[in-house]
Amino acid sequence: MSRPARLRLVLAGLGLLTPALVWAQAAAPEALRLRPSKSLGKAEADGKPALVLSASKLSTQIDQASRAEGDVELRYGELLLRAQNLTYEQVDDLARASGDVALSKGGTLFRGPELKLYLGRFEGEFLNPSYFFSLTGGGGSAKHMFFSDAKHLRAQEGTYSSCPIDESAPEPAWQIKADELAMDFEANEGVAKGAVLRFYGLPILGAPALSFPLGGQRKSGWLPPNINFDSRSGLEFGVPYYWNIAPQRDATLTPFLMTRRGPGLDSEFRYLEPEHSGQINWALLPNDRVIKTDRWALNLQQDGQLPLDWRYRVRAERVSDDEYWKDLPKRMQSLTQRLLLSDVQLGRDRKTSWGEAHAYGRVQRWQVLQGSEALANFDAPYQRSPQVGLRLNTAADDAVLDGFVPWVRRARLEGAVELEYNRFDLPSLTQLSPNQRKAMAEGRLYTGQRAHLQAHLSTPVGGAAWWLIPRLALNAAQYSLDQNMLDGRRSVHRSIPSFSLDHGWVLERDTTLFGRNSLQTLEPRLLYVNTPYRDQSSLPNFDSAAKDFNFDSIYTENQFSGVDRVNDANQLTLGLSSRWIDAGQGEEVLRLGAVQRYLFRDQRITADGMPVSQRLSDLLLLASAHINSQWWADGSVQFNPEAGRSVRTVLRARYSPGPFRTVSTAYRLARGQSEQIEIAWQWPLWGQEGKAAARRSHGNSCSGAWYSAGRIQYSLSDRRLTDSVMGVEYDAGCWILRVGAERQSTGQAEANTRLMLQMELVGLSQLGSNALKVLRDNIPGYRPLSANRSASLEAPYD
Repeated sequence: MSRPARLRLVLAGLGLLTPALVWAQAAAPEALRLRPSKSLGKAEADGKPALVLSASKLSTQIDQASRAEGDVELRYGELLLRAQNLTYEQVDDLARASGDVALSKGGTLFRGPELKLYLGRFEGEFLNPSYFFSLTGGGGSAKHMFFSDAKHLRAQEGTYSSCPIDESAPEPAWQIKADELAMDFEANEGVAKGAVLRFYGLPILGAPALSFPLGGQRKSGWLPPNINFDSRSGLEFGVPYYWNIAPQRDATLTPFLMTRRGPGLDSEFRYLEPEHSGQINWALLPNDRVIKTDRWALNLQQDGQLPLDWRYRVRAERVSDDEYWKDLPKRMQSLTQRLLLSDVQLGRDRKTSWGEAHAYGRVQRWQVLQGSEALANFDAPYQRSPQVGLRLNTAADDAVLDGFVPWVRRARLEGAVELEYNRFDLPSLTQLSPNQRKAMAEGRLYTGQRAHLQAHLSTPVGGAAWWLIPRLALNAAQYSLDQNMLDGRRSVHRSIPSFSLDHGWVLERDTTLFGRNSLQTLEPRLLYVNTPYRDQSSLPNFDSAAKDFNFDSIYTENQFSGVDRVNDANQLTLGLSSRWIDAGQGEEVLRLGAVQRYLFRDQRITADGMPVSQRLSDLLLLASAHINSQWWADGSVQFNPEAGRSVRTVLRARYSPGPFRTVSTAYRLARGQSEQIEIAWQWPLWGQEGKAAARRSHGNSCSGAWYSAGRIQYSLSDRRLTDSVMGVEYDAGCWILRVGAERQSTGQAEANTRLMLQMELVGLSQLGSNALKVLRDNIPGYRPLSANRSASLEAPYD
């Protein structure tokens, strides 16, 4: 049967057309037409998918063979095969294709002159194919490609690269060449024998056998080397080994060598069990050549669940010496590098119809890295050994007080109670500041025990646009000290009640702003607080500190955090804010706000011990604007009406007109303490792709473009640069080079400078120091240049 017109045949399993279909064509003079079926791609009863074959010219012998010529297209399940000529032998299920052959399956595309393939078991051979992997965005070519089945293939003299093909260049900018390349998708493993990584024809990495994971899953093996350089340790070279122990456990071991300090080992172990999960980091530098001693850092994180619904949490970090944070900072996890926490917590929650209860216990320890610079020393915080408590609160208490937004409901009595016991100790004498050691010698620094009760009752009422919350609170504490106080007592207690009334409105109207339809709100709020004076000057202060004066803290009853200090008050706080919200998108476009506090009597309990007689507090002003998608700006000012000048000012702005283009600036002033300016950016410098970020993001060209990225902080009061990062990036489309420097202050006249050099082979890996993480962590709005070009997952280890 042969027809010159284009014809479609459908083969189900190994069967071809039924005799009825043959009879229908013989009886009907018009051309054969098959109606589309939604079940065509589904498996038939025997478990095999349907086979669809189309071509310009098609001939077949029932149960024997089919021959197709011209624009051949064969579909078999998720397999798609295109060619100019194809022969399909039905008995053997063998397809032979030639002429511009293209084979697509599972997101992988093969092209070549000639293919032989057993469709059902996906076994065969491809001659001189090229291939593309959609997962990584890269591909290559081979002399021969052998398919064992759908999950196993082997290539002879294969290559791989994410660079686009350039007819004018003999080979791509970078590529991996291997004598033999075997891929086992079932085991998630690829093995390249005789593999060499070449960069512009120059071999930069080679191995007799190189294994790698396929896709984003984990795979044991050596990772690209780490290269770092800083002014305190010199050049550092490390080669990580990743060990995929089990689906729920893995480890990374990184032997390294520092030119100034010697060899060492970094290690990380992670686990994710059904009821327990955690991570352990251990860094060892035996016999540091600079200070002639062993150095180490340990970090432990673990969370888990115990019987009876108890949960625990462990966070612990320790280092070998006080100078570790200066010399080896990248091996530390704490955000406060000179104050390392060891914290073990245990807790259990229980919810009932009336509310919830939370029972907890805690042990807390600190390692204080004071160092040899006396002026840079700071007071060590107290340790808790232990802390045991119980919190009870009504069901709606948190919802009512969270955000102070209106609600519609009937008033009801709500409240909370906290009962807690603490044992407070100090770190060792060597970790105390000079001021603390002096206070201890004079008998003004205490250790001991404290039991406290904090409770409040409220009756919140409100409507659709307003709320009113009257509130009674009590802070009571009993102290038992190890040292005599100035009056000779070791046991003392105090009790401080407080009353507050919180009232606010949210009014709305339709308006326009900059020609845009908007919803404007007017939100007045007042808070009255009355707390009697109780002398606390002779009492210990274990955990209280003055709160920062801002838009959040000014609306709190107590100006101190913690339990040990409660300020006296007879005051009214009045604030007003207004927001403009885009009516179409619901996005806040503009916000303005002002708030100030008025004292009806002098405040005697203050952070510095000096009474406050000024009736009007500093005025807080707030503004933020997001006029369009390119501009953001916000600022806050603390203005002293008596001095007629600002006390604290923060102004920030960011301009981001498009991808890989962002500039932000900030000004911060704390009068008498610090004054800083900051500028951060990511911006194209020059190059063809600098004006076509969207096109470059698809990797259509390897033409180069230069980008600059960085963040500079300058202290106007000290007239010097503080923590800063500067770098340049060269984007060649399929590879990116990053060069930069990072400066971190370690003292009044000390700084650590780190040089960074990283090459990213898009779709493969990153070589060198982790400059990408440094830029991403330090530059607001920074976006990796390869963000849209590689579908592969980022490495789990930065």
